[in-house]
Amino acid sequence: MINLEKDVQYVKTVGPNRAKLLNKLGIFTLEDLITYFPRTYQDRGKIKKIAQCIDGEEMLIEGITISNILETRMRNKTIYKLQLRDETGICTAIWFNQPYLKNIFNLGEKYKFYGKISNKYGRIEIISPVFDKINEAKNTGKIIPIYPLTKKLSQNILRNIIENGINEVYTKLEETLPDYILQKYNLLNLNETIKLIHFPKKLEDFKNAHKRLAFEELLTMQLALLELKNRYINETKGIKFNPNIKLSNIINKLPFELTKAQLKVLEEIELNMESSREMNRLLQGDVGSGKTIVAILASYKAVKSGYQTAVMAPTAILASQHLESFTNILQEEGIKCELLISSTSKKKKTEILEKLKKGQIDILIGTHAILEENVEFKNLGLVITDEQHRFGVKQRTKIIEKGQNPDVIVMSATPIPRTLALILYGDLDISIIDELPPNRKKIETFAVKKNMEERVNNFVKQQIEEGRQAYIVCPLVEEDEESNLKAVTSLAEKYKKEIFSKYKVEYLHGKMKPKEKDEIMQEFKKGDIDILISTTVIEVGINVPNASIMVIENAERFGLAQLHQLRGRVGRGEYKSYCILKYDSNSNNTRERMQVMCKSNDGFVISEKDLELRGSGDFFGTAQHGLPELKVANLFEDIQILKEVQKLSLDILQEDPKLKNNKNKKLNMLINDKFKKRIEI
Repeated sequence: MINLEKDVQYVKTVGPNRAKLLNKLGIFTLEDLITYFPRTYQDRGKIKKIAQCIDGEEMLIEGITISNILETRMRNKTIYKLQLRDETGICTAIWFNQPYLKNIFNLGEKYKFYGKISNKYGRIEIISPVFDKINEAKNTGKIIPIYPLTKKLSQNILRNIIENGINEVYTKLEETLPDYILQKYNLLNLNETIKLIHFPKKLEDFKNAHKRLAFEELLTMQLALLELKNRYINETKGIKFNPNIKLSNIINKLPFELTKAQLKVLEEIELNMESSREMNRLLQGDVGSGKTIVAILASYKAVKSGYQTAVMAPTAILASQHLESFTNILQEEGIKCELLISSTSKKKKTEILEKLKKGQIDILIGTHAILEENVEFKNLGLVITDEQHRFGVKQRTKIIEKGQNPDVIVMSATPIPRTLALILYGDLDISIIDELPPNRKKIETFAVKKNMEERVNNFVKQQIEEGRQAYIVCPLVEEDEESNLKAVTSLAEKYKKEIFSKYKVEYLHGKMKPKEKDEIMQEFKKGDIDILISTTVIEVGINVPNASIMVIENAERFGLAQLHQLRGRVGRGEYKSYCILKYDSNSNNTRERMQVMCKSNDGFVISEKDLELRGSGDFFGTAQHGLPELKVANLFEDIQILKEVQKLSLDILQEDPKLKNNKNKKLNMLINDKFKKRIEI
């Protein structure tokens, strides 16, 4: 039997040095190597005539060489040129700093070239092409996988290593899906799948391999989540909250009217709380849809029924804001709320812990500080986590364990289409607030190129002169914190000294200490800062009703769902608000994405489009959620597979809830392997 845990350095042609490069890509074992899937493919099999060459496209051409290699030097590089022709025209192949090419080509011989075409002013060139002799198919004449790379590791080398890995395991991989599923859904066996996903001979091969892998990924995730949900329904008795404590008692006293969507969700929650089934509910709603008031009212019912509530927020600022909102509405009802965050003084913390244990605090609102072992509740009945994607599963479990099967509400402002929410939160019931309160103003959104910079800056100045405040958001330039840090600090420096020198400018980034971040946000909230330059740490932030403008630098680097989240930081007060997306790309995809943002303020519409244009990737932060990352399945393109899988999962678990039957043995092993330790919510 093949050892998939074998260190990748012992795969043919790898060795210690290449192993270090592969480690940077997350490839440590033979299994990691063969499941490091291509991000795209190049079809190098369709030959085009030179006269058909289109500027900017990658193409395969065939031609006879009509010159020797011509070498010219230009600044610090050497350029090598070769002329070739076919019956329709002449093309020049161009390479940079490749001296070995001088002795490769023979005059008058036929070769195949694949590369990017430049077709300008009637001159056709093919830039840095790969090539083969006419009777070879090493670099051309087939579908070639393209992988994400790291420095010093080329496509050819990585392709060769992966091919060696596949040769080592081919025909020896143990099948992971039961035969009855493979046959019913016409799926490839695992050995063929792994070979064809990397090296398809034709498009059909790739489609079949993709279908098999996407099917397995989605099936594993659905089964694990549904099994978990069933376990809650069947085995866990929840708290029956007092049916005589009616939410309508407090709703009628509110100084504002709730929307129909809020009332519908509250009805679902109230029914759930009064039943003996433990509540595990995802409360979804767009930025500003009024999820907090729903959480406050649910907490009222829990407390008046004799239980305590825990509310966990991802930042101290958000926790403090919740304390303010909860206290404003509940103090007249005699409900005692307290705040526990890392900066709470030792003396105050001791007092809170003592009162909490005695039941003298009804609602504890806080950050990760709530998770500490010495935080003990007398009678915890309801747990609310805000911005769920910011918390890992283990953290949610930890706080739930502080009570006896408390009800759980998970709040998220990241709108996810319902079908897809079933995948990510398959263990939870879903409530959606799909209506904004009438006082929420539409945020005017504009997408502009870099040449509009001066106009944008003048507009920001105009807003500040009118007494408003502004956010300027920088992207994570690369995957490392250092470059991100530099982008924010250098931009802040430039804005402070040059462009906005008249105003108070401050910056914020993830590497700052929590206390430092909180102080700056509080200053911004009080109006002491005019312009706040920040990374996406403000994505989940506080209400600053006076902030009326947000400028997002390099908006093309963000997903639409994230742009929508960021935009939701403005438009929270009485003033007309604006979001300006500065982008630096000419691609059609970028233009289309910017247009979506300008046309729509509906988070659900935007998230659907985001999925369509960007693919799923780690769209949901599945890694944060504790679920295996989707390596292959694209939740937009594979919606048909998803529907098949959801039906199959329900059928399997209805017949065999614990997956104990012999025919489902492989599924049980697959779930245990993928989820290692079963997810605990």
